[in-house]
Amino acid sequence: MSGRATTASAAARRAQNKRRWFAITPPEGVPVRFEIATIAARFGAQLADVGLTVAASFALTILLALLPFNLDDATLVVFFLLMLAIRAPYYIASELFWNGQTLGKKSVRLRVLSADGRGLSTHSVVIRNLMKEVEVFVPGSMLLSGQSLGWFWGTVLLVWIAIVLGVPLLNRQRLRIGDIIANTIVVHDPKPELLPDLTDGAGDEAFVFSAAQLEHYGRFELQTLETLLRRHPLSDADKAPDPSIVAVTQQICTKIGYEEPVPDSRALAFLHAFYKAQRAFLESRQVFGDVRDDKHHSQPDTDGES
Repeated sequence: MSGRATTASAAARRAQNKRRWFAITPPEGVPVRFEIATIAARFGAQLADVGLTVAASFALTILLALLPFNLDDATLVVFFLLMLAIRAPYYIASELFWNGQTLGKKSVRLRVLSADGRGLSTHSVVIRNLMKEVEVFVPGSMLLSGQSLGWFWGTVLLVWIAIVLGVPLLNRQRLRIGDIIANTIVVHDPKPELLPDLTDGAGDEAFVFSAAQLEHYGRFELQTLETLLRRHPLSDADKAPDPSIVAVTQQICTKIGYEEPVPDSRALAFLHAFYKAQRAFLESRQVFGDVRDDKHHSQPDTDGES
């Protein structure tokens, strides 16, 4: 019996060691850890997205064939052109408007993040997805559709595809070339669950926040603040102010435009009051069907600014 337990424990340790983590430090200064997406999960997401674009291209090709056009000799070329016309805009638009996710990524709970902790910019999303065309899709399409490439160029394309597919296997963060150039990383998207309520007895009526100020943050930032406040309960407010608490307070005040001065001795009370107001605000927004994942929700074109 003990042998089985030892084997199970060893297997669990091996599985844990295979998981890789990436820490992002946003401008607020509190590090957030994400699990780096596995190769298998990324392949599954990619397979789902490719399946969607292939199905859409196939449907449009059939529709064009039903029109009074002679596509007999160009059907395959039209199909691959439609694939290109649909695929690139699909990936770019999805990741911009769905907070770093495509339908495929949503299905396996993956998400693209900016590696510097800031919001995904339009530039980063466009670069990483256009590089995907250069890395795999265009060479793959040429191999599938080009009958006159010859053995030399066919071999060159196969070697190129093998190299770019091998790049994520050779770096710890599993980045492909497009991620390296765009400074992005693909992570497992944690289920956004708020920790047990901290608001009972928390807060300070001296601190009042407007809706415009509470619009700046989402659930992920609130989770980060929860983690910090659990290490610094409101009962510690009478103690000497912690430098990290003061720094986070200053960051939040600057970000939301809170103009009233907050003494260092009141920094912890301010954070608890902000947490209470922010949580209530997000919960009310969810009731009315407007859920904010993070501070960059519905702000795709931030040009890397936070």
